[in-house]
Amino acid sequence: ARRSLASPVVSGVLCPCGSPHGSAVESGSSSGGGGGGGGNAGSCGRSLCEASEQDRRLRTLFQKLDVNRDGALCIHDLAVGLGRLGLHRSELDLRKIVKAGDKDLDGQLDFEEFVHYLQDHEKKLRLVFKSLDKKNDGRIDAQEIVQSLRDLGVKISEQQAEKILKSMDKNGTMTIDWNEWRDYHLLHPVENIPEIILYWKHSTIFDVGENLTVPDEFTVEERQTGMWWRHLVAGGGAGAVSRTCTAPLDRLKVLMQVHASRSNNMCIVGGFTQMIREGGPRSLWRGNGINVLKIAPESAIKFMAYEQIKRFIGTDQEMLRIHERLLAGSLAGAIAQSSIYPMEVLKTRMALRKTGQYSGMLDCAKNILAKEGMAAFYKGYIPNMLGIIPYAGIDLAVYETLKNTWLQRYAVNSADPGVFVLLACGTISSTCGQLASYPLALVRTRMQAQASVEGAPEVTMRGLFKHILKTEGAFGLYRGLAPNFMKVIPAVSISYVVYENLKMTLGVDSR
Repeated sequence: ARRSLASPVVSGVLCPCGSPHGSAVESGSSSGGGGGGGGNAGSCGRSLCEASEQDRRLRTLFQKLDVNRDGALCIHDLAVGLGRLGLHRSELDLRKIVKAGDKDLDGQLDFEEFVHYLQDHEKKLRLVFKSLDKKNDGRIDAQEIVQSLRDLGVKISEQQAEKILKSMDKNGTMTIDWNEWRDYHLLHPVENIPEIILYWKHSTIFDVGENLTVPDEFTVEERQTGMWWRHLVAGGGAGAVSRTCTAPLDRLKVLMQVHASRSNNMCIVGGFTQMIREGGPRSLWRGNGINVLKIAPESAIKFMAYEQIKRFIGTDQEMLRIHERLLAGSLAGAIAQSSIYPMEVLKTRMALRKTGQYSGMLDCAKNILAKEGMAAFYKGYIPNMLGIIPYAGIDLAVYETLKNTWLQRYAVNSADPGVFVLLACGTISSTCGQLASYPLALVRTRMQAQASVEGAPEVTMRGLFKHILKTEGAFGLYRGLAPNFMKVIPAVSISYVVYENLKMTLGVDSR
């Protein structure tokens, strides 16, 4: 097979101390890189002349690919240029490369964008190479490919694995070293690395009671093998247990949002005492039944809507960027919330009810319908919809930032962050998302509750914001925040533990 001409040019894109088994150093010196002992050394010991040689090699590659000499790489440039270098890529692959590196959205890559793409891509490729290299010997063989795909839920024969190897093996050894792996994939789009998607589930694992997060991505293998629905079932079961365990804190939050004020200062201990005195210990779980029941329809609708919107937004559903994921996730959340919103109103009314007021959920729904009409089931709908954007956006942005920071700094042999890192990232991102959207959530809850007061004037979102700011100040928009934050850590921890156990019960072996 023909040796890729890209190898001596693109070798050593990253600092050699970061490349596995010193391969970048070797390839840098073999390609004529000026890595001599002279010159000033950087923090990793690499000389500055070697860095300039690296820049020269990248510029040489860029110029070879820039067929029309306009200082930017378009899809046509990449097709012709890579073809001349013996790297033949489909038009879809080339579109993915441009889309992944095009920061200014002009449809082409300038030199800086090209270098940034290669650097970012090589980091991801190095991570995947190390995760596939089970024996830690610097080479990937057929058995390691079979084992890695089996971990992802895909069973292939050793003969099929050998076919995969042959497509990348340049020297006929039937193993792939780092250079061969990098040369084959560096100018080939591999955006959604399966292992990262696999280990960094977020909205499926963690349930803090507010189902406004952007849905998780699933690998192609998880979709094809049907593992995705098992993940969703495990996530739903974990959410049910988590919400039930933290229900007393959730009910206290609702009571403080609606009834607490400057004149009626409600503390946490006083709130619990008041609830137990009024209805006994069982009253702490009022509203939890409907809160658990709405998990299944909401999760199912949101997942299906998300997958359909992804297909509509992106040319390829494996290539959504963060802002596209946010848009798709927010729209899916809005569709799901619109579908089950009457259950949200019922949850609030059941949590606020007094002993003996309703015999159950159906009785509560009948009373609302008879006395207030169908419109009452959509009280607070607008602030609820508006709250999706800040909650989902900040939660996703913080989680992705923490995830990428960990992957870049600490991911050495695997993309698996471990339990504590995952819990910490989930807790921090959920807390930030809730903090941003909390005033809208409070106004929503008050609007849902105020409809139950017979003869009360119609309350608008704007009017309620003004009233709260005037009578209670900005602090009034954060009533009930303490019990809300108190439940985040136990909710995240419980949902994670239950999720992992349910996953094993359902036969999902992804770790």
